[in-house]
Amino acid sequence: MVAEVIINRSAKKVNRAFDYNIPKELEELILVGSMVLVPFGNSKKLEEAYVVGIKENSQYATKEIVKLKDNLEQSYIQLAKWMAKKYFCNISDCIKLMLPPGTRTKNEENKIHDKKINCVYLNKDIETIEFEIETGNIKSEKHKKILYFIKNNPGCTIPEIEIFTGCSRAIVKTLEKNGYIQIVEKKVERNPLINKKVEKTKKIKLTQEQEEAYNQIEQSIKKHIYEKFLLYGVTGSGKTEIYLQLIENIINQNKTALVLVPEISLTPQMIDRFVGRFGKEQIAVLHSKLSIGERYDEWNRIKQEKAKIIIGARSAIFAPVKNLGIIIIDEEHDSSYKSEMTPKYDAKEIANVLAKQNNIPLVLGSATPDLGTYYEAKQGNSTLLTLTKRANNSKLPKVKVIDLKQELANGNRSMLSNELYNLIEKNIKEKRQTILFLNRRGYSTFIMCRECGYTVKCKNCDISMTYHKYQNKLKCHYCGHEEPVLKICPECGSNKIRYFGTGTQKLEQEINKLFPKATTIRMDVDTISKKNSHEDILNKFKNDNIDILIGTQMVVKGHHFPNVTLVGVIAADSSLNIDDYRANERTFQILTQVAGRAGRENLEGTVIIQTYNPESFSIQCAKKQDYNMFYKTEIELRKQLKYPPFCDIIVIGLNSINEEEIIKISKSIYNYLNLKLDQEEFKIFKPMPSPISKIQNRLRWRIIIKGNITKEANNILNECLKKVYNLNLKATRVSIDINPNNMI
Repeated sequence: MVAEVIINRSAKKVNRAFDYNIPKELEELILVGSMVLVPFGNSKKLEEAYVVGIKENSQYATKEIVKLKDNLEQSYIQLAKWMAKKYFCNISDCIKLMLPPGTRTKNEENKIHDKKINCVYLNKDIETIEFEIETGNIKSEKHKKILYFIKNNPGCTIPEIEIFTGCSRAIVKTLEKNGYIQIVEKKVERNPLINKKVEKTKKIKLTQEQEEAYNQIEQSIKKHIYEKFLLYGVTGSGKTEIYLQLIENIINQNKTALVLVPEISLTPQMIDRFVGRFGKEQIAVLHSKLSIGERYDEWNRIKQEKAKIIIGARSAIFAPVKNLGIIIIDEEHDSSYKSEMTPKYDAKEIANVLAKQNNIPLVLGSATPDLGTYYEAKQGNSTLLTLTKRANNSKLPKVKVIDLKQELANGNRSMLSNELYNLIEKNIKEKRQTILFLNRRGYSTFIMCRECGYTVKCKNCDISMTYHKYQNKLKCHYCGHEEPVLKICPECGSNKIRYFGTGTQKLEQEINKLFPKATTIRMDVDTISKKNSHEDILNKFKNDNIDILIGTQMVVKGHHFPNVTLVGVIAADSSLNIDDYRANERTFQILTQVAGRAGRENLEGTVIIQTYNPESFSIQCAKKQDYNMFYKTEIELRKQLKYPPFCDIIVIGLNSINEEEIIKISKSIYNYLNLKLDQEEFKIFKPMPSPISKIQNRLRWRIIIKGNITKEANNILNECLKKVYNLNLKATRVSIDINPNNMI
């Protein structure tokens, strides 16, 4: 028997199957999906490989598989093959996503182990020990103290003995040496929910709209058929309650539910809702803020079918779930569901494939659906379920747009408009909470010399450095490079260095100055670097009734704070001015989502949107919280300009340390695609430097193509990539992304 294997290497040249003989003793053990070790090329070191096919014989002279390491489900291999072709990457890159955390790279292979602790037990029965104490064989009071503690706490740890008896580790070791106790190494399961305490909650009676949505999805569950649903409901309309009741239905059938959330900051609140309803034992959590060990243990709990509900970010779509009953994707419009790293997969597309394979419903939920998702539902390609009212009868907040040009004309140079200032002051007096949203972290967004106009840029990237006051450093938000603060201009020697733009640190400082008695807390990438810090900040804001939460987009979506009655958007224009056809959509989504944080209970909510572009239609639609009005306007624009969902945007990205090579390869790709792709179906733009032309000392170019990706077009692009990598490029890397999140 011969196995077709894919070598676990990122090199494009080895992205094909190689034939290896299966040893007789492994013939019944090696299957499609097996992870094996094989000799490869002239290397003496064995290479990791994945079996993607098995056949009777080979036309080539073949080497032999040396060792079987593990087995993957055959369905994962099929999924990996499909992904590799669709997302223009190696099959091995896709398979790695499906392996347990901590085993996905060769360097990590030996780093992840089961966590073990030393448990202490008596090695003699208690009657014997008590006799030895009475007869004086055991004289030390410390020895007696430890032995009685172990008698009352069998399986305790050495640190616990030290804490509760006040005796040292050395005394414990002496008792072990003398045969009175034994120390046993035991495996401990790392459970990220172990310390979570949440009040038990009961099922809530659904509103008529919720009931209708629930019943339609339940029909798909009952009939065991695939159906794709878009659950579109205004902020606070009770989408999560529908998820909970659907999952209860799934668990009652002894099936498993998979729930994806976009942000780590959303995960704690979602987990609290689920733990309150179902308890900790049935839930597994997967996201990047867990340690590798915790993720590894959660992965195994899922594989062993110990968890019936999996909650996680994008990569949780590859969890080894068995007997899947439903997939739910919350805040489906969020860009984080699409990976910007190779493989550049879309978790929503993977979820759709899995739902079809398992004949189960796929539920996409959002208050501001992705334009493509909503268009698909309007075309009848998925089922649209609508929730128009908030679940607890609370009203949508009042939204007011403030023209910052007028504020400047009136002499107000503060970061807060007069109206927002007055409302914050009122909120503080009434013990109500406020959220201030600014989608820029740091203190100042760029530093410039007022004498000669010199701007401080990262030495590795073609981008301005951001000033972070608390660390007193300049930081690049693309490569992480840091520099000391500049005091003298390196160009002209002037000391007229000034800081421009505003970030969350500067806003926090301003708020503390304007409202010295108010309590504030900040939530951005800089404040959530430690484990569980995102959860700690949210809990502190909610439980300690902190007056003002200042944050970037991680405070925008999904959070439920009953006492928040005011939301202030400091600069609504930041997302309008990006070089992306989705600028209007993203502005509308983010403003509508942040507005939805106000007035979620019976208290009236107010939202202040500060902008220099008050007439922008996306801002006006957000003011009215009217998705349909926005959709009708934007979809017509997209249709006229031929943008998604009416076509695909294909971006071929190149980066290199060699300018001559990157230009040559760019032109070569452009010429090849002009010959191969149908000119009536595809518009190919000439190669140009990317808007950010350098990141991490690598030059960046791109070729943009507009057209509908077909099977034939996909084959041409894959063939083009193959030809490029056959050129043995020394300095240039090439990637292809369909409808990327980031056009820069």
